[in-house]
Order: sequence, then C-alpha cells, then structure tokens
Amino acid sequence: MSDLLFTVRNQVARITLNRPGQMNAFSEEMIHSWIKALEEVRDSNDLRAVIISGNGRAFCSGGDIKAMARGDGFLDHNGENDYTSTALDRKNSLWKNVQRIPLLLQEIDIPVIAMLHGAAFGAGFDMALACDIRIAARSTNIAESYVKAGIVPGDGAAWFLPRLIGTDKALDLLWNGHVLTAEEAHQLGLITYVVDDHELESFTDQYVEKLIRGPKETMRFMKRAVYQSGKMDLRTSLDMISSAMGIITELDDYQEGVKALVEKRKPNFN
Repeated sequence: MSDLLFTVRNQVARITLNRPGQMNAFSEEMIHSWIKALEEVRDSNDLRAVIISGNGRAFCSGGDIKAMARGDGFLDHNGENDYTSTALDRKNSLWKNVQRIPLLLQEIDIPVIAMLHGAAFGAGFDMALACDIRIAARSTNIAESYVKAGIVPGDGAAWFLPRLIGTDKALDLLWNGHVLTAEEAHQLGLITYVVDDHELESFTDQYVEKLIRGPKETMRFMKRAVYQSGKMDLRTSLDMISSAMGIITELDDYQEGVKALVEKRKPNFN
C-alpha cells in the first residue's frame, strides 16, 4: 500500500499520510509522493481546497527516528539511502526532498487545511504550520521535539514559529521540546480550531465545504495578499492590493456578490 494517498473529489484534494504503523513518520516514498501531489495541486486551475491528514493513530511523527538511528535517515542526492553521507550530502538531501514540501505549500494559493489528530511532532507539526488553517482533535498532542534527538528544526519551525507566536515562545518550545495539548497549542496561536475527537472529520468537511462555495479568484488574491504583505511596507502592499481589486471587479463573482447584497440573498459564486 502506498505511503501517501492522493485523491480529488468535488474540487477538494485530499493528501493522506499513510504509514500508520510508524505514526506516519516520513519515508522516501512518502516524501516523493507528497511533492508530486503538491505540484499537481499548485498547477491545477480546478481545485478549490486541500486537506492534509494522517491515517491511523497519529497525524505525523515527523522524521523516522529508527531510520536515523540506523544511519539511513537522510536521502542522498539520488534519492537513495546513504549510510556514509557527508554533511553536504545531508544538507542537500533536506533541500531537495523534505524541505520542498513547505516551499510548495507556500506556492499553493487555494486554502490548505491540516486536520490533526493523535500526535503531530517535529517535522510533522512543521508541515501543519506551513498550511493555512490547522484543525485539531481535542486529544491531539503537539511538540517541537527536535531537541530530544539532538538535531535542529530542519523543516521550517525556525521560520514559522516566531512569526506565529513570537521569538521567546518559539525558542521556549524548541529548547524544551514541550508536549502541548491541542488546547494549549490553540491558546498559543498554533492551532486555529480545536474540536471534539468524534467531530474532527465532520467539522473539517463542513469548514472546507463553506470555503469552496466562496468566490474562488477573490480568495486566491486574499491569500496572496496576506502572505506577500508580510514582506512589504504598507505602501507596496496597498499598491499590490489595488491591482488585485482592479482585476477582481471585472469578474462575474464580483457582479454576483454585489447583486446578492442588494437583493439581500446569499450569493451564488461560480
């Protein structure tokens, strides 16, 4: 059975990590399949949302620690396990394999939802941080656990965490490897919604269903504006969004939205 499942239904892509026996720890096949799936999502004009989840009792435990202990936890430049790799080989392995995932997630301009349950540890949680929205079951445990293995956060934590919760809290999590409950992570600002375990899938499906009924291109421009504005001064951001406004107001969804407001009804976007 494949280490990652990729399906599309009703304009929603679903990426499911599928190594339940290993708490969905990364494998070579999983990473390569994940990259391919995200590239397909990024390049599609038909999809409206993406849900990323894990099979079994966990979302994702991150890197395969048992593989690292054997010496084959990194992939060489040919995508093959290398027991005697150099420091440069290991750096290039991260860059050409697992680090492509957060970069691709940042290139996708439709909503990307992480649905968390069980455990989301280390790089597994970092992949969720690269998503737009994180919905967690109440029993989920979350940790930036790199320090316990004596390694640095190679998959985005050092970039995402301080932007979400500030430098001091980011360092506290990384230095101590605290295991957080879903509610604690929510209070810090790492989780968007916490729901009862039995409601996780239905809540996520309803949330996504509402999103895909929205004005598609407007929502794409909103996402681009939010992420890109973090790298701009106010004047540049306003200049960019005025260009987006000019384009959006020529589309059918704008006409439908204004008409629906005037008629006091729900809009029917394309």
